[in-house]
Amino acid sequence: MTISAEKEAMILRLYHVERWRCGTIATQLHCHHTTVFRVLKEAGLPRHRPVIRPAEVDQYLPFVQRTLETYPDLTASRLYGMVQERGYKGSSSHFRHMIALHRPRKAAEAFLRLRTLPGEQGQVDWAHFGHIEIGKARRPLMAFVMVLSYSRDIYLRFFLDARMENFLRGHAGAFNAWNGLPRVLLYDNLKSAVLERHGDAIRFHPTLLAFAGHYRFEPRPAAVARGNEKGRVERAIRHIREAFFIARKFKDLDDLNAQAEQWCRNQAADRPCPEDRTMTVRQVFAQEQPMLLPLPTNPYPIEEQIAAKVGKTPYVRFDLNDYSVPHTHVRRTLTVRADLAQVRIFDAATMIASHRRSYDRGQQIEDPRHLKALVAVKREARQHRGLNSLTRAVPACQKLMIHAAERGANIGAITNAMLKLLDLYGATELQAAVEDALQAGASHSRSVHVALERRRIARGAPPPVETRLPEHVRKKDTVVQPHKLDRYDQLTCAGNDDE
Repeated sequence: MTISAEKEAMILRLYHVERWRCGTIATQLHCHHTTVFRVLKEAGLPRHRPVIRPAEVDQYLPFVQRTLETYPDLTASRLYGMVQERGYKGSSSHFRHMIALHRPRKAAEAFLRLRTLPGEQGQVDWAHFGHIEIGKARRPLMAFVMVLSYSRDIYLRFFLDARMENFLRGHAGAFNAWNGLPRVLLYDNLKSAVLERHGDAIRFHPTLLAFAGHYRFEPRPAAVARGNEKGRVERAIRHIREAFFIARKFKDLDDLNAQAEQWCRNQAADRPCPEDRTMTVRQVFAQEQPMLLPLPTNPYPIEEQIAAKVGKTPYVRFDLNDYSVPHTHVRRTLTVRADLAQVRIFDAATMIASHRRSYDRGQQIEDPRHLKALVAVKREARQHRGLNSLTRAVPACQKLMIHAAERGANIGAITNAMLKLLDLYGATELQAAVEDALQAGASHSRSVHVALERRRIARGAPPPVETRLPEHVRKKDTVVQPHKLDRYDQLTCAGNDDE
């Protein structure tokens, strides 16, 4: 940028006389700072440097360095308190900045490239891929990933949680897809594999040990904070996120798993093998597959099993939903066994119900037979209670019901009709009308109704109006059998004799 001689003279005066900084001169004269540098350089005059004053913390740096050499993990706040006790008056923020510059750094660690033999090792891990909405339920979308360390062949399957049953289902699916399994499976220290660990003392999950014993492989946890030991599965998860899941559209979980299976068998299998870029993963896996352990003749049984208590209603709660059971099993503790598609309910060793599994929330999955049996029992009980109350209020109804049963009439319908007549006309009128109907040889509620109307007209009474009365009012005419008072005297005498 070309500037006038007047502005060049002003730059030289402001810099050497007024001691302005180059940036200040450039701002005030509306020019670029490189222009100021060029003018000063062409003038041949030496640039003055700002005087660097010793910082207050400098005298404490030898003490800080000796302390950090002995205690390299000591926090800056603790060091700040120590130097304050020794006379330091500076701010904590500047002190923290200086400590960060002088704290000893650990030497960068180098790692050897880990190589494995064909069929020797596989690596396993879970990966979280957000959530999926199923009806009213919002469930986590978890990906089970297993990788063969030699060929880098990937097995991928999505589940709605990371429970132990799905963990084992992922293993079994990978073994079936490969028609074999590696001798060692390497895990991160997740709870599905390692329950507790103190150094080299490891307590494996007993269910995983039983599963490993069935398939004859060795479960082996990676060292703590050593992610490089399971880098193959970590890179596979990153590849799944970038090459498969991103912008992926799917209808439901089954559709997503179908797409994942197709991707593993095609695009993922046709990628170059990291160990030998001249070959694909498919070609290297063809060499590794004969080295895998054979599958056992019988598969490992994998089911979720819980004890569920049935309340007053004939339903069992399992995984956010209710499943019906026969009404004869209320107030009991039953066993629920479930796989990915079916929920079975057992009373001891007897299966009493089987339902399709729902992954929604708050649904009632019912067997129509269970409800039909409960309704039939309730109806029969209701009819029995109605008949008892009717015969207690109107004793003549007992004989009427016997005659109706002899001719094959519907006892339940007659009972309901007679109860309505009892509410409308009262027990006294109904007793007389039933006796009239029996004398006429009739045994139907319509005949009783005709007799009631005949008696009402003869009395000149108005037609009855149906009213909804409380239960204690409706039962005011119930016949109560009184007890003899001398029984209480007998009880008192018996009590005195015992004394």
